[in-house]
Amino acid sequence: MTDTQAPSTALEFFATCPKGFEQLLAGELASLGAEGVRALHGQVAFSGNLETAYRACLWSRIASRVVLVLSHATSADADELYEGLYELPWENHIALTSTFAVDAHGTNNELRNTQFIALRAKDAVCDRLQAKLGARPSVETRNPDVTIVVRVRNNRMTCGIDLSGDPLFRRGTSRRAADDGLGGMRPDYAAAMLAAGAWHRLVRHGSPTLVAAFSGSGTLVSEAAGIALDRAPGLLRSRWGFTGWLGHDEKAWDALLEEADERAARGAEKAGELTLVTVDPRRGAASAASAALRASGIEAKRTHLSSADEIASALAGAEAARTLATVDLSWLEPDEPAREVAAISLATCVADALPAGAGIVALAQGPTLGAALSLEPTGSLETFLGRDAADITTYEAGRALAASDAEAPSTPAARATVTLKDGTRVPVLVPQSDQFAARLAKVAKLRAKWARREDVSCYRVYDADLPDYAVAIDLYEASEQSRGADAHARWLVVQEYAAPKDIDHELAHRRLLDVLAIAPRVMGVDAGNVTLRVRRRAKGGSQYANEGKAEERRSHRDRLALAPGAHLVDEGGLTFEVNLAERLDTGLFLDHRDVRARVREMAKETLGSKRFLNLFAYTGTATCYAADGGAKHTTTVDLSRTYLDWAERNMERNGFTGRDHEFVQADVVRWVTEQRHTYNRWDLVFCDPPTFSNSKRMGRDVFDVQRDHAELLIGISRLLTANGVCLFSCNLRGFEPDVEKLARAGVQIADVTEGTIPEDFKRNAKIHHVYLVKRTPRPEGAPTSATPARAQGSAGRAQARPDSRANEARRDERPYGSQGGRPRYGAGRRDDRDAGQRGPHGLRGDRPYGSDRSRNASRPYGSDHRDDRSRNASRPYGSDRRDDRNHGAGRPYGAGPHDSRGSARPYGAGSRDARGDRPRYDAARPDGPRPHTARSQGPMRPLMGNGPRPSQHGGAGRPRLQGNGPRPSQFGGGHRGRNDGPTEGGRTNR
Repeated sequence: MTDTQAPSTALEFFATCPKGFEQLLAGELASLGAEGVRALHGQVAFSGNLETAYRACLWSRIASRVVLVLSHATSADADELYEGLYELPWENHIALTSTFAVDAHGTNNELRNTQFIALRAKDAVCDRLQAKLGARPSVETRNPDVTIVVRVRNNRMTCGIDLSGDPLFRRGTSRRAADDGLGGMRPDYAAAMLAAGAWHRLVRHGSPTLVAAFSGSGTLVSEAAGIALDRAPGLLRSRWGFTGWLGHDEKAWDALLEEADERAARGAEKAGELTLVTVDPRRGAASAASAALRASGIEAKRTHLSSADEIASALAGAEAARTLATVDLSWLEPDEPAREVAAISLATCVADALPAGAGIVALAQGPTLGAALSLEPTGSLETFLGRDAADITTYEAGRALAASDAEAPSTPAARATVTLKDGTRVPVLVPQSDQFAARLAKVAKLRAKWARREDVSCYRVYDADLPDYAVAIDLYEASEQSRGADAHARWLVVQEYAAPKDIDHELAHRRLLDVLAIAPRVMGVDAGNVTLRVRRRAKGGSQYANEGKAEERRSHRDRLALAPGAHLVDEGGLTFEVNLAERLDTGLFLDHRDVRARVREMAKETLGSKRFLNLFAYTGTATCYAADGGAKHTTTVDLSRTYLDWAERNMERNGFTGRDHEFVQADVVRWVTEQRHTYNRWDLVFCDPPTFSNSKRMGRDVFDVQRDHAELLIGISRLLTANGVCLFSCNLRGFEPDVEKLARAGVQIADVTEGTIPEDFKRNAKIHHVYLVKRTPRPEGAPTSATPARAQGSAGRAQARPDSRANEARRDERPYGSQGGRPRYGAGRRDDRDAGQRGPHGLRGDRPYGSDRSRNASRPYGSDHRDDRSRNASRPYGSDRRDDRNHGAGRPYGAGPHDSRGSARPYGAGSRDARGDRPRYDAARPDGPRPHTARSQGPMRPLMGNGPRPSQHGGAGRPRLQGNGPRPSQFGGGHRGRNDGPTEGGRTNR
């Protein structure tokens, strides 16, 4: 072919369509007068004149594009492709004032990139026009006047002109179906369903009835109305691909448009004979269907039903030969079984209400719907929804799945049902589901009695009691504080356990659907209040992946406003926020109910400062229990800002607010390591780490509880006061603590799991492990490791300090870990010892356990501790202590070089004597030292003056922490008078 032929000459065309629609499209094109129709893969070839192609563009509902074939040529490589396209008379197809684009498809061994194919095709067209007309047209990829189609397969190339322009399934309406959030169906898919259900034959008999289950965006309803009223689908389109083509026959096109207008006018007169019934309980479905009809220019009456109760009355008097029902489940996601149960239940109700012999056509993924309908399929075709396989299946109402061909179509379908104790019949997919119904009813009755006796409102009802029905069912009852729709509400959370590999996946899925259908009716819970949790192996950091897109930081006014899917529940006299819809975990671990109660009791028994630390805090429920048990100061640490905000809301709902309750966003492992170098110590610690974590916020670190628990617990033990205790919890079923490593580090661990598993979790004894962690006490009378070195370095000073023997005796009586006149762990800040001063966590007057102030008792009022240095040596007043460093050769590593007491302080403990008489940076504050910021954005930094100084290590090369550097007087530079003291604002005059 070397030229564009006249309209009366037979031309070659092909029309594209989605996979699986080829036979339906072939039948449609044949009805439009096309000749030589052949169904191919993803397209249908046909022949005819130009009017035939125009008619296909205007009237086809299934085709995506219509292409006029110009040439078939060899294209083994780029040169052959170029030569084959250059020989075509492009000057007869494209004007120099027009724009064009190339749409390339397919590859071969030499042409492996469609963009390169399009580029070579563009070069051939432009070079041809340059040679023939002396100019090159412009290229426009968005809205070209002419679109050239190049398809390469093996070593052959097909070139043509796209006559449709935009895809034909864009009907020309300004409304997009996907904008309403109802899972809009594409018009060509809707037309394919109607073609499979033979809707065009029903409308010929007059007074047709369409029942659209899950009408969604109304696309299927508008397509059905358009077919019934003989309205061309392309009548509203204003732009076509052939209008800028030089071979366009405008006269023939105008004649077709005039014919389409006349047919539409005649069809509108029959609108009163059409019956449209839409059944969709989703919000906005009714208005979406009406909007779709208006956008298509169709005026037809429609009846909308929101439930299955009204279907039978709406279909009264419908004739089977003129009735078609459609079921569209394409909007369901694969991980939404709860919604699938409701959808299948509604679909079965629609099928039961239809007159026997009426047609049913369904679009769904998988055979579950067919099993629920229990009807014999009369036809099926495979297609795709995106990349997911789907089926368009047709049925005949009333034709049982097991019925023979000889039986009448009115034979009732044999559908399995389960009868509950109250007489309710529930349709099921697996007949054996009656065993699950009986077991659930029995255990639910027992659990309800136990819950009333123990005053528990959130508990586990069923926990894989039957192996074939491996799910866990939890019941949540609304808090007494709930108002509105949540008042006295009940919710079910169903968690599916992974099925063994030898279990058929489809059978397990049907059992799950039966569980979701039976459980709410047995438990007396509304079906809309059932949530399914499907646990999958997640990628690293996925727990916090969507936090940036989640709820924004709330203002103080709406901080306690509940997020979508969130509700209030009660437990142990406290109120907590749970989210049953948006997150994998609800926010309240029910198996830790007794663990939280134990935290409260331990907080009540705690003596001293009553400081509580919650690590891997999640939503802070344990912090609420500790505060309720009397903890005066709480610290809640978690890596997630979302969970910290959640924890803060839980605390505020229960009345625990203020600066005594701080929330720290940090990597717990690093944070614990940093806190070991500060004075911060806690009396009670609760740690519930994840089994595994490789969150991106942890950097390159990966946390494995089995591998890393020993180092974590050793670090936590160093944060405990002398009598402090840690409650450690773990959910790894095969967890084994490294007792030997912990013992070598002076850490005791005791298993207390047996008393922490509540009654509703007794079937799963390994649901969690709980341990008590403490520091190993020093044996009675055992000397400290620092005594020998201390004796060597203090021999000369003992004569000048006659009370040193008494000090040594008192030191031997101190508990394990306390050295240098105060306990090594649990002492708190030194400034806290001063009466009337407030420590970093609000202590006033009470000294931490193990603190000793006897050495200061004999000091006269107003004297500075530096003044007592003169008793250690006869050096003149004001001489620098640096000259006497050799006297401390026997001091243990980390002891302060200026400590006249010679105490063996821990590494990083610092020395108040080295600071002289300068008070701490906040010691003179009227309200005491300033605590940590309650909304810290990261790990707490070491406090000023708490780190090691270069002089402690015998060199100046070690790094200096903030505020911990040497003073001028430590190196002999400068003189500090004895009477220097605090002046205005508590600062020091020097």
